[in-house]
Amino acid sequence: MKKFGIVSIIAILLVITACSQGNNNQSENSEMKASPFTGKETTEDVTNRAIAVMVSNQKQARPQSGLSKADIVFEMLTEGNITRFLAIYQSTEPEVVGPVRSAREYFFTLASGYDAIYVYHGADDFINDMIISQGIDHLSGANHDNDGNLFVRETFRKAPHNSYFQFGAAYNAAKQKGYEIKQEHEPFLFLEEDEEIGGEEADGARITYSPNEPVVEFHYDESDQKYTRVNDGETTIELESEMPIQIDNVLIVEAEHRVIDDQKRRFIDIESGGPAYLLQRGKVQKIQWENRDGRIIPVDDDGQVVPFVQGQTWINFIPSTPPQHVTEQVQFLNND
Repeated sequence: MKKFGIVSIIAILLVITACSQGNNNQSENSEMKASPFTGKETTEDVTNRAIAVMVSNQKQARPQSGLSKADIVFEMLTEGNITRFLAIYQSTEPEVVGPVRSAREYFFTLASGYDAIYVYHGADDFINDMIISQGIDHLSGANHDNDGNLFVRETFRKAPHNSYFQFGAAYNAAKQKGYEIKQEHEPFLFLEEDEEIGGEEADGARITYSPNEPVVEFHYDESDQKYTRVNDGETTIELESEMPIQIDNVLIVEAEHRVIDDQKRRFIDIESGGPAYLLQRGKVQKIQWENRDGRIIPVDDDGQVVPFVQGQTWINFIPSTPPQHVTEQVQFLNND
């Protein structure tokens, strides 16, 4: 009986030790990390490679799917006065993103700067040639990348506004093409939660891209300290949930825009930097922007990086060239 008791005690001690080690391993595995593009803490792996998706902003494409899940959204003019989005996903994986549209040089250059896999549906031959010759890792809905699982043509909208990217299939498709699907993304600089923000009080901003439209507005909600976006008088929402897109940082940057051919395609200077406005927590700062290693970074007059608020960032490029200068295109809103 004594021998049995000793053996039992030893067994119990071994179980306790194993449990303790298991709890320690769980504690180590659940160590908090920060998402590189949002600064939000997470216990999930943060080394998945970013994916950048071209999303239509034509009226026939609204409301879109998946924009609320993007870490960063670039909004830039294409032909005429139509803006298009490049939505970059790293911290969150939506089920679907779209409608997906065609490629442009400044968009795939930006995607590459963020070490993202570039996703688009359609492009002129010379653009496809540039993507291939420059070694841009990409997934396209208009060629052999689309096996019927990666892009779906939905019936509730008409082409070309009905191509939807099935995000769950993205990494498998990228892996099959030999692309890296893990990436140590360099993190942005973020404010502490209680850190003060400089600048002047502003309840939002209105961007007028042409004398009539499109008009894009960002409205600040003090209750949740976030911005909602309004496009031509309608709040930008998610198609499925009908919930408004909520944004933590709005960065408006001035850059040279130039029409380069009879199709009204544009050159947009994403390299040279220039004047910018940063809206955060109901304030606006007049600053500068720089392209550092392919990424658009807000800086002060001394070249020091201006931190982002933790959360989603929306970056709007506006033309610096006549007839519309930045001061004529952007108005800051005051609800008082």
